[in-house]
Amino acid sequence: MRWGLGNSFFYQNRLRTILLCSLMKAEKSLKELATHTNVPNELKKMQFLLREQRYLEYLQDGKTLEALTVLRQELTPLDYGSSRVHQLSRCLMISGKKELCQMAKWTGKGAESRQLLIDKMQAFLPPSVMLPPRRMRTLLDQAMESQIHRCPLHNVPSAALRDNVSLLVDHTCGNDFFPTENSQTLSDHTDEVWFCRFSPDGKKLATGSKDYSIIIWDVDLDTREIKMDKSLESHPYGVQYLAWSPDGKYLASCGPPDETADEVWIWDVEMGEVKSKFSGSDGDCLTTCAWDKDGKQLVTGGIRGQFYLCDLDGQRLSEFEGVRVQCLAFLGDGRVLAADTHHRIKSYDFSDLTDGSLIQETYPIMSFTCDRAGRYALINMASQGIHLWDIEDKVLVRKFQGLEQGYYTIHSCFGGVDEKFIASGSEDYKVHIWSINQEKPVFRLVGHTKTVNCVHWNPACPGMLASVSDDCTVKIWTTKDSPDELPSSRRSSCHPQWEPSSNGSSSNGYHC
Repeated sequence: MRWGLGNSFFYQNRLRTILLCSLMKAEKSLKELATHTNVPNELKKMQFLLREQRYLEYLQDGKTLEALTVLRQELTPLDYGSSRVHQLSRCLMISGKKELCQMAKWTGKGAESRQLLIDKMQAFLPPSVMLPPRRMRTLLDQAMESQIHRCPLHNVPSAALRDNVSLLVDHTCGNDFFPTENSQTLSDHTDEVWFCRFSPDGKKLATGSKDYSIIIWDVDLDTREIKMDKSLESHPYGVQYLAWSPDGKYLASCGPPDETADEVWIWDVEMGEVKSKFSGSDGDCLTTCAWDKDGKQLVTGGIRGQFYLCDLDGQRLSEFEGVRVQCLAFLGDGRVLAADTHHRIKSYDFSDLTDGSLIQETYPIMSFTCDRAGRYALINMASQGIHLWDIEDKVLVRKFQGLEQGYYTIHSCFGGVDEKFIASGSEDYKVHIWSINQEKPVFRLVGHTKTVNCVHWNPACPGMLASVSDDCTVKIWTTKDSPDELPSSRRSSCHPQWEPSSNGSSSNGYHC
């Protein structure tokens, strides 16, 4: 016999009402229910739960004789849960409620223990008879997650959203809580700014410039304001690439692809001093680097044909020869990914000096970055936009359109809540932002006056983005509203510092 949803609600409401009132009536209803369903094998278990509840409530009320009757004439004859019956029998010797609850592992007489009883009963009944515990909440959560997945601008932690969601309308996000506001323009560099990177904790920002300097900025995550901390100015050449150690204590810096940039410098950021330097073979130029997950080793290389593994003291530990490296990444499993001049990314293992093919493209790879999990690689291609690859499955997931990039090196990044967005600079002077699920940009941020070389999303603050440009400036992009505000039902209007994509997406997002 198949029961519909109406029967399920009928029996659920009936049994719930009885359980909250009379346990005796609930057991009678349970026997009736068993004759209409295929749950006779579970009937004994449910009877045990009901009688156990009655027994414990009698004890708490001081009705020892009634409790003893239930134990001897109702619980024991079921021949079920003998160890639990023995434990319950010892409760007869206890007089206080607190001791009773501790020994029986019970919450005491009242609505809480009755609700727990209902939840246990539901586990034995098929959904056609009684809906599983909190089924409605589960369905609403699933519906919300589905809407969030489809929302192109969702930048709100799910936990923060769940208690503030309205069921009267479908979920959408607007730009008010998305980093589209150019809140600061920093002009302390005197020449083109080539690279930027937030520290792992989001409290520092490092920028490297053609003016031979690195500037370390303090980031206030509460006010989202950035102030200059110190300038590192000992470089004999421009700073093209920077990499923070995982603990944020050290910063590695590399120069441009010419014969003068033959060293990687490792800075102690707090002291503002060079801890060590590493140089490769004669004639090498070292233009990129990456830290291992422990921050004790560094891999570095360039386009002259070799790349190396070194330690914090600048000592060479190992090397691969004949590899012209464009960009590097150190994965959590110890593998090193290297983009080379053959339009490919290969994986290298320095422990046994083995390598393997991973990604093959048809155009030059100018730069790439990996997400925090090491599952996806985001590749900036010469004249081909940005490609998203699944590293594990070795498949091209998506091609992102809209930016302009020839053969200049431009750096993109993952970012936002759960890294659901990507951002990149462009030769059209704009910052382009995409939802990871869509090929066309959801935002183009306008403000720079020359090529935007690098963009980085603050890993600790989904509502903060930094961009650097050949116009010698660093721009900080933040949300319009306070990070403590949570969106309600209002929708936002356009803001002059961003251009919506052609699909005109809009919503109400949240800072962090």
